[in-house]
Amino acid sequence: MLQLFLIIALFIAISAVIFALQNSVPVTVSFLIWKFESSLALVLLISLGLGVLVSFLLSIPTMIKRNWSISNYKKRIQELEENIQEMENASKKNNKVVGSLPSKS
Repeated sequence: MLQLFLIIALFIAISAVIFALQNSVPVTVSFLIWKFESSLALVLLISLGLGVLVSFLLSIPTMIKRNWSISNYKKRIQELEENIQEMENASKKNNKVVGSLPSKS
């Protein structure tokens, strides 16, 4: 799965570079009070980079929540394994006590 993701990402990056090299016409970008002129290639690459950054920043809460859940599940599993071990030890002790009692015959 990771290899497929890397292949797709590489394809997108190469496509963006080829497109940018073929479109080096100067353009003016206006945003609110800012205005600057640069090549179309640079504007496109900056836009692509900002898109990747924003998507990463938006995925951070999901990653934190997932890691928190995994941590809680691991703690719960550890508690349950300890409970099982205690019950097994108690069961063994009970079996020894019952086996050592004299029978009434």
